[in-house]
Amino acid sequence: MSKDQKHQGQERQEYPTSRNLYFIMQNQLSFIPLGGVGEVTKNMYLYEYNDQILIVDCGLGFADETMLGVDLLLPDISYLLKASSAGKTKKRIVGMLLTHGHEDHIGALPFLLPQLPDFPIYGTPLTAAFANDKLKEFNAKRRVQSVNFNDSEKSIGSFSFSFIPVTHSVPDTSHIFIKTPVGNFYHGSDFKFDDTPYDAKLTDYAKIEKAGATGAMCLLSDCLGAERKEKTPSDINLTQNFINEMKECRGKFIVTTYSSNISRLNQIIEASEKNGRRVCFIGRSLIKAKEVARSLGYLNLKKDIEIEIESLKNHEDRNLTLIVAGSQGQENSALTRIANGEHRDVKLKEEDVIVFSSDPIPGNETSVYELVDTLTRRGVKVIYSPVTRDFHVSGHGSLEELEHLINLVRPKKLIPIGGQYRHMFAYKKLAEKLGYKKSDIFLMEDGQELLFSDGNVKLGRTIPVKNVYVDEMSGEELEGFVLRDRQKLSEAGIIIILAEIDSNNGQLVGNPDVIVRGMSAASYDAKRLNSRLTQDFRKALGHRGRVTNWIYVRKLIGETAERRIFKDLRRRPLVLPVVIEV
Repeated sequence: MSKDQKHQGQERQEYPTSRNLYFIMQNQLSFIPLGGVGEVTKNMYLYEYNDQILIVDCGLGFADETMLGVDLLLPDISYLLKASSAGKTKKRIVGMLLTHGHEDHIGALPFLLPQLPDFPIYGTPLTAAFANDKLKEFNAKRRVQSVNFNDSEKSIGSFSFSFIPVTHSVPDTSHIFIKTPVGNFYHGSDFKFDDTPYDAKLTDYAKIEKAGATGAMCLLSDCLGAERKEKTPSDINLTQNFINEMKECRGKFIVTTYSSNISRLNQIIEASEKNGRRVCFIGRSLIKAKEVARSLGYLNLKKDIEIEIESLKNHEDRNLTLIVAGSQGQENSALTRIANGEHRDVKLKEEDVIVFSSDPIPGNETSVYELVDTLTRRGVKVIYSPVTRDFHVSGHGSLEELEHLINLVRPKKLIPIGGQYRHMFAYKKLAEKLGYKKSDIFLMEDGQELLFSDGNVKLGRTIPVKNVYVDEMSGEELEGFVLRDRQKLSEAGIIIILAEIDSNNGQLVGNPDVIVRGMSAASYDAKRLNSRLTQDFRKALGHRGRVTNWIYVRKLIGETAERRIFKDLRRRPLVLPVVIEV
């Protein structure tokens, strides 16, 4: 063989033909998180093989105090919308799998499903029931199909999957073992390994180990508890703590927790029965969760124990337990209205005790502790996690449980999910101690693609994802500029400028009216500001002749005013120019 022939042969090996390149590109799996990495909420993950997309979870996020007038955050599904309507490269969503019934995993369903084509959706019985109740509330026609843990493996498109029971803070939580033509993926969303759960429904360790034995290319693992060294405590001991605290309480015993934490609701009900207290559920989310769980037999609530809110006045406070929505300090929740003295049926007294049987979701700390302060000012005893851990334990596994899952699954690659970046980093350190190379652990970001093929893994595209803000009451999506306007309003006020412009020559007619709101009168000289703005407007408008572009004139007035206001007042209020043609 000549040198030229040898060189040509090397070229053929290094650079595949277009046909082979197409085959290589087609036979790889693309994993794309649209939410849930580097953040605790908005969980949504895509497994894409050839022209097929499998979605896992469809969760929402919660607005913080900087997001004025916003209730919810949603995953950005622009990529899905584009991919499913892209002509020759059109992709098909073959299905969606739901891991459990928390809002950050199913809450976005009624907002996003109407935008997407029809496909089957699967979840375990309680997860499906919570999701379907939410879809029904929003008049969405889609429904989630119920899958039992003992059902045989199911297939959709090129994927097959099975649900594996794990313990968490909501019953019927599952991990999902997904088989693809490229390899097997263990999707290990929120979990802890509680061997004495209150509902006695245990993690199926044997099923996890069996899945791992078939070979797992990648484990995607909950990492929220990766900063905690010891195992997360069991919730079994909380019941006695509730019994003891209720016994000491001379007034109303008020508990707030996540509405989907059905085991916790059962513990509160049991403690109330043993103390001769009647139970009343207050708050829409709690009442709906109670009804769904009761219909499936998950809630142990006798008819003679529960009373309606209208009957509270017929019972002495020491005989009442109120389970109230609003553990995250939500602005319009039942507990916030009670704290502010605005609730029609519940008024606080000094003998009352309020227990937060929950931790703040990361990002909600300010709202929760402001609510605690408001309640404390009312003179009531408030019990919350920094004071004692006797009434809440985390639903997320600590380092010991995270290590146990890795050892059971024995994956080749690891991706921490469902946590903030510091949790992901702590998980990475754990994996390295267990012998994994840095190149085997991927700390991803939303929109970052990871490509799996023939045992190889590499980073792919970075898909742009944006924040999607939603007003929960209207269900309308809010653009980012709306949020920025609201931020300006709250911080620096608003200035409305009414300017009359002569359409024939583009000149200012008289002096403009300047209306200021949200700024202290002592912080500026109104007469001086009006005079300087008038001078600036006359100079900016110049000698234009007949006005043909009123949009430009309005923009010019607004920008001129913003410059003058910042120069004189060192503030950036929201400036609204109103140009009147005369």
